[in-house]
Amino acid sequence: MDGVVELPAAPRLPVLYGRAVVGLVRRFRAPGGEPPGGQLPGTELVLRQVPVDRDRLAGYARVCGYPVSDLLPPAYPQVLAFPLALHLMTGPGFPFPAAGVVHLANRITVHRPLAAGQPLDLAVHAEALRPHPRGRQVDLVTVATAAGTEVWRSVATYLHRSRSGSGGTRPDSEPAPAPAPAPPAAAVWRVGADAGRAYAAVSGDWNPIHSSTLAARAFGFRRRIAHGMWTKARCLAQLAPRLPPSYTVDVEFRAPILLPATVGFSADRSGASFAVHDLRSGKPHLSGVVSPLQ
Repeated sequence: MDGVVELPAAPRLPVLYGRAVVGLVRRFRAPGGEPPGGQLPGTELVLRQVPVDRDRLAGYARVCGYPVSDLLPPAYPQVLAFPLALHLMTGPGFPFPAAGVVHLANRITVHRPLAAGQPLDLAVHAEALRPHPRGRQVDLVTVATAAGTEVWRSVATYLHRSRSGSGGTRPDSEPAPAPAPAPPAAAVWRVGADAGRAYAAVSGDWNPIHSSTLAARAFGFRRRIAHGMWTKARCLAQLAPRLPPSYTVDVEFRAPILLPATVGFSADRSGASFAVHDLRSGKPHLSGVVSPLQ
C-alpha cells in the first residue's frame, strides 16, 4: 500500500460518473478496445464519520425486502462506501474502466449488528489483480470501523470482460458438467424490469448494465441485469431471522438475472447454505454460505 488518502467529504457521484464515461470512451479508442495499464493503484481511500441517511436507509430496506428499521442490513455499509469505491475505480492508475464491470463474488463479515445512529469510518482499497478466463478480475476491500474497531468488512470481486482473457479453464474436448437440479424453492421472487433502476436509486450504483438495455447489450448481455448486491441483500433479508449476531456470508454470482425474471430462493434448514435459481430452467444465479464467527 503506497499510502492512505483521507477525503474531507464523500466524492460526488455525478462527477465520478463523468469520469467513468471518459474511461469507457478511452477503452473503446484504445488499440483492440483494451485499456492500458496492468497494475493497481496502491492507495487506500478513507472517509471518516460517515452518517446514515434514514430516509435512504428506509428506501433500501423496501427495495431489498427488509422491514424499515434503525438497524443496518448486513450489506448496507457497502452502499455507504460506494462513492469511495467508484472514486478509486475511476481514478488514475486503475487498470480498466468502472463502467460495465461484473460482480463475480462477494464476502461480507459482520462483527456485530450496526445501528443507524453510529457514524462509521470507511476505508477502501483494491488488491489481487489477476487473470480470468473472460478478462481480468480484482478485489475491492472495504472496511468499516467504529471507535477504532473493525465492525464490518467486504471483499467484492469484479470482472472486466475483454477479448484478451486468459482463455477457458477446461480443454475444449472436455464437456461442461451438467448443472445440478435446482432445489425446491422456499420463496418465489418476481423481479421486475425496473429492479435495476430501483436498486440504483437507493444504492447510487448506476452501472448502465443494470439500467439500460442498450448498454447491457453493448457489454454482451441480452437484457439489462439485476445488481448482484441486490440479489445478495434480498437473500439476507429472507434469512434475517436465522442469522447469528456475527458471521461471514460468502456468495458467488453464478449467472446474471436478466430482467424481468422469476427466480426461486432456497436454503437448507439452518440457513447456512442458500441459493437463487431461475424458476423455469433451474439455472443457478447465486450460491451462498453463512459461517458464524467464533
